[in-house]
Amino acid sequence: MSLECRVQVFLNNITERKAEAVRKALEPDNVDFPEGLSFRIEGTGRDLVLTFEGKGNIRTLISTIDEVLEHTNLVLKVTEDA
Repeated sequence: MSLECRVQVFLNNITERKAEAVRKALEPDNVDFPEGLSFRIEGTGRDLVLTFEGKGNIRTLISTIDEVLEHTNLVLKVTEDA
């Protein structure tokens, strides 16, 4: 039996500048994913939804989510005054 999991992280009510900064910072990470793992960024304006999907090794999915959230947190801190 193969485990399938989808995790969505919602970033609500952030400035459009922060949303765009997060999107641009994460785009380079959104390539060459291992088989069975995917990531997409959706949303417009002041809201973003980060969607992660994984089949198989849940630890790989958790590690990917952790890394993306670390990058997201860094971008939000850097753009704090924006």
